[in-house]
Amino acid sequence: MPEAEYRIEDLAHHSGTTVRTIRAYQDRGLLPKPERRGRANVYRDTHLARLRQIGGLLDRGYTLASIKELLDAWATGRGLGGVLGLVAEIDGPWSDEEPGRITRADLDERFGGTQDDEAVADAIGLGILVPLPSSPGEFLVPSPRELAVAAELHAAGVPLRAISGHLRELRTQVEHIASRFLDFTTEHVFQQFLGHPPSDEEATEAASLVRRLRPLAQQTVDAELARAMRTLATRHLHQHLDAWAPNAVPSDSTEAGREPAPERMAPPTEKQQPAMEQVALPAATVRAVRALVGSGNVAAFLTAAAEREVQARVMDGLLPRP
Repeated sequence: MPEAEYRIEDLAHHSGTTVRTIRAYQDRGLLPKPERRGRANVYRDTHLARLRQIGGLLDRGYTLASIKELLDAWATGRGLGGVLGLVAEIDGPWSDEEPGRITRADLDERFGGTQDDEAVADAIGLGILVPLPSSPGEFLVPSPRELAVAAELHAAGVPLRAISGHLRELRTQVEHIASRFLDFTTEHVFQQFLGHPPSDEEATEAASLVRRLRPLAQQTVDAELARAMRTLATRHLHQHLDAWAPNAVPSDSTEAGREPAPERMAPPTEKQQPAMEQVALPAATVRAVRALVGSGNVAAFLTAAAEREVQARVMDGLLPRP
C-alpha cells in the first residue's frame, strides 16, 4: 500500500496543529524537510508521526529544545524508545484509583441537595472536578476517594469552604513531602542517569526503577500518617478529658508492672472558669462527637479540637516555606 501524501494544510489538519507551527518546527530542525515536487511540497506519514510525537512530548512538559535533543539522539542511533517509555512511566497514574464521572444533579444531591455554584467553582479550581465540554452538566472526578472524603466531612457538619481551605493547606504540605522524596531518590538512585543524554538501555532501566519505587512514597506516607494520627489523637483526647476528670485516683487501681495513672485535675472552680461564649454548631457534628466521647465530654472535646487547630496554624506560620 503506497504511503499517504499530504499538502501542508492537510498535514496540519490531521496532526491537529497549524501551518505556521509546522513551518516553525521545520526551521528548528524538529521536522524533516518535505519532498519538493514541482512547485509543491509533499509530506508523508513519517511527518505526521513526528508531529504527533512532538505534541505528546509537549503535553508532558518538555520544551522544544529538550525535544530537539531527544530527536537528535534518536537520529544518531542512540534510541528514543527507552526515553519515551520513561516519560510514559512517570506520566502514568501514581495510584490504582480509577477516575470517575458525576453529574451536577448527583453532585448536589451528594452534598445536601442544594446548589452551591461557588463551592463547585472552588472544586474545579482545585482539580477535584473537571468539566467535560462534550457533556455539559457532567464532571470528570480524577479522585473519587477525595470527593467521597469531602462528602463525608460535609455530612458530619464541616462547611464546604472549610473543606476546600483545609485541602489547600494539606496540598502544600504534601507537595513538600513529595519534593523531599524526589530529592532523596534522585540523590541516591537516579543520579547515575543525570548529566548526560541517557541511552536507550539507561532510560529503560530508569523506567523500571520508577515502576518499582513509585508505590513506596504513598506506602510510607500512609504508614506514618496512621502512626501520627493515632499518637496525637490519643494524646490530645487524654489531655483534655483528664482535665475534667475527678481529682482522686484510688491507690489500688495500679496494676503490677505498670506506672500509676497521672493525677487528674479537678474541674475548674467558679473563679477559675474561663469566659464562655455560645457558638451554634451543626446538630450532626454534635451527634458525631457525642457518639465518640459520650455526652459529658462533648464540650471538652470540641474545645480541644479547636485549640489544636489554632496551635497547628500558629506552628505552620513559624515553619519555613519550601
